[in-house]
This record gives sequence, structure tokens and C-alpha cells, in this order.
Amino acid sequence: EVQLVESGGGLVQAGGSLRLSCAASGNTYAVFAVGWFRQVEDNQREGVAGITMRPGLSYYADSVKGRFTISRDNAKNTVYLQMDNLKPEDNATYYCAAMRPTSGYSLKWYKDQNYDHWGQGTQVTVSS
Repeated sequence: EVQLVESGGGLVQAGGSLRLSCAASGNTYAVFAVGWFRQVEDNQREGVAGITMRPGLSYYADSVKGRFTISRDNAKNTVYLQMDNLKPEDNATYYCAAMRPTSGYSLKWYKDQNYDHWGQGTQVTVSS
């Protein structure tokens, strides 16, 4: 079993920055990749970014390219999402999720049904 805990959410003005963290524990050796998703109310979760733990290949949704950066620290079993130039439309609850070893991650990273473990979420609020 893998446990994920997000942190770093909060309230920020438009144009500001936040860094989210996703700390993994448990059977972390089984984590092949981690994705960040966001959800507004009961809408479908949207894939924001994904990264493989080794060798650290990253993928982004078009809506955040150039503004968000995903990274990982394997020694700390932690994945980060640096969010810069935040916009009101980035308001959401952000979740991280872990995926077991797989092939074709570049085609799977943004689909929430492909992930096996989820964190509890952290709220990001961007004021205009």
C-alpha cells in the first residue's frame, strides 16, 4: 500500500506562486509515476502534470504549460508542483496520485482512472 499526503495549498493573489508537495510512504518502491490533478466541486478531475520517478520524464496540460513545473526528490519520496503566475481559473482542490509500473505513461498520465493511490487533496484559491 502507498500513502500520499499533499501540502502547500492556500490563498494567493493572481500572479502569485505556490508550491505543492506530495509525500509518499509505504511501498514507495512500487510507485512508477505521480500525477497532479485538480477538481472543482463535482466536476471531473483534470490532469495537470505527471512525472516518472525514474528517469523523471514530465508531462503537462496545455493550460499550465510554462507556468507549472513538476519535479521529484527520490531520496525524500516527494513530488512537487511549483505553480507560478497563478490565475483565478486555477482555483481547485489539487490531488496527487501514484501509478504502479506501466508502459506508455506518456499516453496515460492525464487519465485519473489509471492511478492506483490518491492523496486527500489540498485547496488552492487564487483571488483576482
